Amino acid sequence: MAKLKTNFVCQSCGNVTPKWQGRCEACGAWNSIIEDGGAAGIGAQQARGAKKGRIFALGELAHADAPQTRLETGIGELDRVTGGGFVPGSVLLLGGEPGIGKSTLLIQACAALALRGERVVYISGEEAMDQVRLRATRLGLAAAPVELAAETGVEDIVATLSQGKRPALVVIDSIQTMWTDAVESSPGTVTQVRGSAQALIRFAKTSGAIVILVGHVTKDGQIAGPRVVEHMVDAVISFEGEGGRDFRILRAVKNRFGPTDEIGVFEMTGGGLSEVANPSALFLTAHEDATPGVAVFAGMEGTRPLLVEIQALVAPTSLGTPRRAVVGWDTSRLAMVVAVLEAHAGLKLGQHDIYLTIAGGLRVSEPAADLAAAAALVSSLSGQALSTNAVYFGEVGLSGAVRPVAHAAARLKEAAKLGFTAAVAPRGAQSGESGGEAITATSCEHIGALVAEIARPKDGAPAKAANGKSKQHVDGW
Repeated sequence: MAKLKTNFVCQSCGNVTPKWQGRCEACGAWNSIIEDGGAAGIGAQQARGAKKGRIFALGELAHADAPQTRLETGIGELDRVTGGGFVPGSVLLLGGEPGIGKSTLLIQACAALALRGERVVYISGEEAMDQVRLRATRLGLAAAPVELAAETGVEDIVATLSQGKRPALVVIDSIQTMWTDAVESSPGTVTQVRGSAQALIRFAKTSGAIVILVGHVTKDGQIAGPRVVEHMVDAVISFEGEGGRDFRILRAVKNRFGPTDEIGVFEMTGGGLSEVANPSALFLTAHEDATPGVAVFAGMEGTRPLLVEIQALVAPTSLGTPRRAVVGWDTSRLAMVVAVLEAHAGLKLGQHDIYLTIAGGLRVSEPAADLAAAAALVSSLSGQALSTNAVYFGEVGLSGAVRPVAHAAARLKEAAKLGFTAAVAPRGAQSGESGGEAITATSCEHIGALVAEIARPKDGAPAKAANGKSKQHVDGW
């Protein structure tokens, strides 16, 4: 018999090495490498012999008995993120920080499906069944016919689920607590997580049941365990939120059956998670008077237009190296916008501290926020408040040119729906594209034109800075 090859796996990142090391070369973690006992399980499976399979023609699958429709939960924001509902036979990985509301959301989804006559099974590896029942009672869902179980053995779970009626939805909370006999390793290790996930995915594909795996997250927000699990599942969904805020954001990071980067917005209440019908109004702050340094950005999250408020503060500094503090946006992107303003608009920001934040705790990643961020910076530096009826969007290039962005019509339509009457956008975003709404789009082709328009004195008066000095006495002009 051939000798089985032994590998060593890092428990932090999943990197495989042929020998043990004190420090992982991939992620730099210390004492995280252990011996991988998965080879024995794989060899045992191969020893049983291979089975003959059948190859189907593509045309034959059109008449298969597998359900072709999605399973909707009735929770609109959850169905939006999944692409219109769960696809039968799919496996989803849901990650989020402790206490963010993952179990609450899943209990509500399970109860909604169970009340419609579907068989739903909630398997908890961390809590007892009484603890899950107490949560359901607090949410007013104790009467829902959801089947509960407290089990960690994957083989026992699959054998139990295979009996009786096929379950429509199975929730595994969490995948880090599961273990399989095919792998000789401790629960929670990279090898066990990978082996347990593979067994559950095989059950979902063969039975047509929908399986949701709950995953823990590390301190940097990544789902714990090997990254190969994210490649194995059909969708990866992240549940985000900030301490001290009631809203939660459900974001699709990967989705084989729908758009990626789609978001759903919820609000945490005493009765559980409630959907937010108008997320743009949640992230906008009502101002009676215009405030310097505030710009409204018309962004896109997946297929949903979303208006958010970008706030900037530019203040003189006495330090040798000015501070650049950013919350909710890419720091490198801010550095690029500042460099473009200095090189092509004549601003002097090298002796100023810059603070920029996305109001409401949302994180923005699309390049279309460049123009809104630049407008907020110029407004704060000059002391000139932007119009409260205008939105901004557009990508700023290194040459200072404002480049067009996608979904301009949807952005303008969302802005018009919320009462905005003007928009500063790249050339091509015409007013008529907003679907007949009462909004006027002003083309901005270069960042210099934006600076000149914002810093232009209103009604012939000199521009005032935040400290009351006229523009010609303000550093940076």
